[in-house]
Amino acid sequence: MPLAPPSLSSIATAVDERLAQLLSQEKTRWAAFDDDLLDPLEEISRLVLAGGKRLRPAFCHWGFVAAGGDEMDQRAVDAGAAFELLHAFALFHDDVMDGSINRRGEPATHIRHTEKHATNTWVGESRRFGEGVAILVGDLAFVYADMLMRGASVDALDMWNELRVELNFGQYLDMLGSAVSERRREKALRICRYKSGKYTIERPLHLGALLADSETSNDLIPHLSAYGLPLGDAFQMRDDVLGAFGETAVTGKPVGDDLREGKPTPLMAMATSRATAAQREVLGLVGKPGMSDDEVARAQQVIRETGALDELEEHIAKLTDEAVSAIRKAPISEHAKEELVALAGFVSWREV
Repeated sequence: MPLAPPSLSSIATAVDERLAQLLSQEKTRWAAFDDDLLDPLEEISRLVLAGGKRLRPAFCHWGFVAAGGDEMDQRAVDAGAAFELLHAFALFHDDVMDGSINRRGEPATHIRHTEKHATNTWVGESRRFGEGVAILVGDLAFVYADMLMRGASVDALDMWNELRVELNFGQYLDMLGSAVSERRREKALRICRYKSGKYTIERPLHLGALLADSETSNDLIPHLSAYGLPLGDAFQMRDDVLGAFGETAVTGKPVGDDLREGKPTPLMAMATSRATAAQREVLGLVGKPGMSDDEVARAQQVIRETGALDELEEHIAKLTDEAVSAIRKAPISEHAKEELVALAGFVSWREV
């Protein structure tokens, strides 16, 4: 696994400090009004300040620099923090929609509050309370993300809104795909791109460039897409591999989590298209309620036997090479190019 570029740590530190500052101010403000309101803010803090790769802030930062922005400019830091809060919003809601039990090795917010309700024997249904809290906390993170984008240019705000629309539509397609056991390759690739790939790499690059508000900002968009789209696809495909084969100790999720949820991934589409009748029976277990550890292991074995895993790994490598080739040709500084090349290797071959 390639090491994370050193710049990723410095970008993360600046973003973490901004997030901590904002959340601290909000805790002080709202606790003075009613100390019960500390809980939702603590939930946001627990998620966004627990670390993470900070890839979206990094791509936003280098899009900003590529368009001539100053590396020390606070606008890029604020946008990076906004991306982390937007991502938190998506995770809070995603865990409810997927019925996930854990997030980053700890109980998910809806689980924590379901248990809190039950332990205190409060009135009403514990599950509904827990899920309601998680939805509201996600909404709150969404609002704070917008607050950090205050003052951005019209073009940047248009991009911010577009990427959020794309994210929601991608999530809908993902939910629908799981419900209908979607296994068409073209559909799986579309879901892969819209639920995560664009929102993680291409759009943060675009937003960063537009935040710089330079003469070259709009001209850079096609060049950044030529890098960001294939790399975003590679990023999500790596996520799909980790979701199907990743170890709990590393990923913080149950082994084979995506298989249990029946996610409509390119990996599953490839395996299904290559499978024999007997292998399709095993793959038909994917996404079924109560899928056992043994059934997960059998599905994993079939995915390997069909050659789908090897095919996907080859595709990830091809997409990464395409992205690197595109950014090397882009009319941006050598410094920004090298940072984006380093990030490409990291996101495509990471283990978590």
